[in-house]
Order: sequence, then structure tokens, then C-alpha cells
Amino acid sequence: MAAADPDWLGASRRAAGVLRRYLSAHPTTVERALETGVRGEGGDRTLVIDLAAEDAVFAELDRLHAGGARFTAVSEERGRVSYGSEETIVVIDPVDGSVNAKRGLPHHAISVAVADGPTMADVVFGYVHDFGPEEEWVARRGAGSTLNGVALPTDLEERRMRDGRLEVLGIESADPRKIRGAVDSLADAAYRLRALGTIAVSLCQVAAGRLDGLVTISGCRAVDAAAAQLIVREAGGVVSFPACAEPLGAPLLDLQPHSPLVAARTPRGLAELERVGR
Repeated sequence: MAAADPDWLGASRRAAGVLRRYLSAHPTTVERALETGVRGEGGDRTLVIDLAAEDAVFAELDRLHAGGARFTAVSEERGRVSYGSEETIVVIDPVDGSVNAKRGLPHHAISVAVADGPTMADVVFGYVHDFGPEEEWVARRGAGSTLNGVALPTDLEERRMRDGRLEVLGIESADPRKIRGAVDSLADAAYRLRALGTIAVSLCQVAAGRLDGLVTISGCRAVDAAAAQLIVREAGGVVSFPACAEPLGAPLLDLQPHSPLVAARTPRGLAELERVGR
């Protein structure tokens, strides 16, 4: 069965609905900070909220599989799970920005990507739902990106100050020690910095032109970026993983941070941001 055949959007929306109800029923940091006592396949301590979100996604994957879909799922908590084929890959971050969700900060999202090959270039469907502002971002390869069902323009360019620097740059995966080493190049590239605490949502801001670009400085895992990088590209932006042999060559089948991620509205912006942190 081809990657585009199952109802990936419907499954993603239903999983998002389950997570929304869970968040509403557990609104406090005390409730959301409960840990399961184990670490997920991605290496982070698994919160009860992470497990609830992943269970919601896998319930939908089970339903699609029962209906005939064959694929391999890669998720932050369970790792790699076979549903009968590796021709289609489903990459899941049940809660991107789980620290935000735990602490009651606004941006935290479910992220689902579907690919017909092993790298970022092969992603055909991307879904990100940000539970803070309740924004749904969707992209299909060759069909553009939408925000809450409205098509995003593809001709947006970055905004720059008179000295040529980007007006607002997003940063993520920001260990303070690594920021220290990149301060000079960040100052050369940007007038203002913003850190939202979730790579998926930050990429979506680039897709909409709210951020002029994004750098992660440190490595980025497939689960954090697979869906949203397609949303950026289908909205006319550009993305690269500079440590990989090809700009979109980061692999989807594991949970290792193979490369930093850089996104921008234009090739010029991308080239400038690829120098940050080097």
C-alpha cells in the first residue's frame, strides 16, 4: 500500500484529540511531571504524558494496520516498530516540547510524518498540532502547506534589518554551553533570538514567515523535525542538515541526532545560517 493511501490526516487528528483531552484533564505541572520510571528509546526520561500521547498515536496506527496499511513506525518512546513493511515510514513525536507541556508553557505539539523512503527528502506527509494556540499545520509533498486549513503563501522572504541581519531568528536544542560557542555567529546573523522549546513548532513558524529562520546549534533527531521540515519546504522555505552528505539526507529510521538543523525562507538565509555554530 502506498504511503499516501491510508488516512494519515484523520489518524493524526484523532490522536491529537485524545492528547488534548488528556492535557485538559491533567492541567497542573504536578500531574504532567509524573515519570514512568523508564527512559524512552530516544534517551529521555519518559513522562506519563509522553506515554499517554504515544498510546493514542499507536492506537490509530493499529487501526490503519488492521485496515490493510503496512509500514514501519519510529517513535521517541517505543523506537522502531514494524507493521509489516519498511517501504513506508511513520515518524512520530507524541509530545514535541514535553518540558513545555510539563511546566505549563504554551508551545507543545504532536508531530507525525509519513515517508516513502529512508531520509527527510522522502517525507510525503507532515502533521503538527500545537496545543498552545491550537494551530494545526499540515503538508503534503507537492501540494503545499496549510495552517488551520488555509494555504500558506510560498513567496515569503525573510525580513532583514538595515545592516542585513535577520530580524528574528529561532534557536532550539540550546544547551547554554553550545550557545556560548555560537554567540558571535548568532550576533552576526540575527537582530533578535527566540527559543520556543520545540523544534517542530519553531519550524512551523518559519513556514509561516513568523520567524526568519531557525538553527538548532546541536544535533536534531528525526522525530523532532520530520513532519515540520516538509511543512517549511512546501511553504516555499528551505531546510538543510549540514552534517549530512545531502541537505535532506538525515535518516528517518533511528533516533540519533545526526546533524544540526537549519531552516530559512530563502537560499541566501540558509547559507548564512549554516555558518552559525561552525
